[in-house]
Amino acid sequence: MIDLVGKGRAWTCSGVTRRDFLKVGTLGAVGLTLADYLAAREQGMIDRSKDDRACIMIFNLGAPSHIDTFDPKPEAPAEIRGPFKTIPTKSPDIHLSELLPKHAQIADKFSLVRSCYHTAAAVHDAGWQMMQTGRLFTGGVQTPHIGSVVAYLRGRKTDLPPFVVLPQTMGRGGGNLPNGQAGGFLGKAYDPFSLQADPSQPNFQVPDLLPPPQLGTARLDRRRSMRAVVESTLREFEASESASLLEQNFEAAFRLIASPQARAAFDLSQEKPAVRERYGMTRFGQCCLLARRLIEAGVRFVTINTFLTVFDEITWDIHGSKPFTSIEGMRDIVAPMYDQAYSALIEDLDQRGLLSTTLVCNLAEFGRTPRINPAGGRDHWPQCFTCYFAGGGVQGGRVVGRSDPIGGVPAERPVQPGDVAATIFHSLGFRLETHLPGPAGRPFPLVDFGFREIHELF
Repeated sequence: MIDLVGKGRAWTCSGVTRRDFLKVGTLGAVGLTLADYLAAREQGMIDRSKDDRACIMIFNLGAPSHIDTFDPKPEAPAEIRGPFKTIPTKSPDIHLSELLPKHAQIADKFSLVRSCYHTAAAVHDAGWQMMQTGRLFTGGVQTPHIGSVVAYLRGRKTDLPPFVVLPQTMGRGGGNLPNGQAGGFLGKAYDPFSLQADPSQPNFQVPDLLPPPQLGTARLDRRRSMRAVVESTLREFEASESASLLEQNFEAAFRLIASPQARAAFDLSQEKPAVRERYGMTRFGQCCLLARRLIEAGVRFVTINTFLTVFDEITWDIHGSKPFTSIEGMRDIVAPMYDQAYSALIEDLDQRGLLSTTLVCNLAEFGRTPRINPAGGRDHWPQCFTCYFAGGGVQGGRVVGRSDPIGGVPAERPVQPGDVAATIFHSLGFRLETHLPGPAGRPFPLVDFGFREIHELF
């Protein structure tokens, strides 16, 4: 690889990780070339009228208890319905748990799908794969995150990367499986730009936007050209396709580092204190605010992880006893933080005229068991759970699908991860018949046969 701050030795650009950012360039910031993008449009894979569409995927890592949040069962026995009351909302069709009072005030802006399920194992990372790519990884093939597909098919609009993950990609899930937040078979060029920082902390800065301290402005300018870095003995390499890609990666890295627009988009100090407090001065709250800023600045796809792992922090993973979260921890810490930030995001997008073009989808890897366990919590349950959507052409205030009386299985309009992925692609203007260049050069369908967008949302 090429080291921008070293002596300029060059080998190859394969195998680059996010930590190699300043050595070879931000591969995730490259995106699709203009020629590829125009070719995709000409082939009808992309709806030109939706060029301004974007998506914020909020991934509720740990999996909320649908019965205690979005799909309450007030008529069920106590061991099913749990300790929380059901409250009305701004939509006559939606009732929620009392844990989500701010959601209730904006229920006319989002719609629930209460009949989601999948057939993968009840482990976190299997669900992460399913819900973020539409598929379970099999046969050694890792399918790309939906945001990576967007980066591939649409490319970037500005100096900013097309696909960003906040605050960083997921950690360990217990199953030692890939988490699905990567470019998969599309390659590392379509991995997300990972923030690797907590925007709620004082003096928050994005490490990858800072040039190395030993590179002053003059030296940074002198190294902008790849030819100033690659040694003259590598002229044959310079003429190759690999060198061309490597030069693009250099340019992308320099553009991101040197871009006033990129620095401004990530600069939360430009927001009024009242706005930051409206979202909540939590990691998740400030990630939601940062997501709005990034979408406003031209990023096409932002994924926000509510948590980074199910270990060593209070999350939606309410098994009831340590080292996991209690139902009281969900009530007192997780739900209020989440309720405040989500409602602020939706209202802010709406007030700025961005909600109509920005799909906000809230996903999770599964739901929780209908019956409360002996520890007072709920365990993993992929047989039924709730996802919900706002903006991006989605009509608010609706309920799609229905679970049975105890929230155990879909009773009406079952929805699988492939349908969720298709819904996101549909909102963003992609034809579901589109094929990607898959492993070994074989065409790979955007979504598997039989899956379609959840048309009742639109």
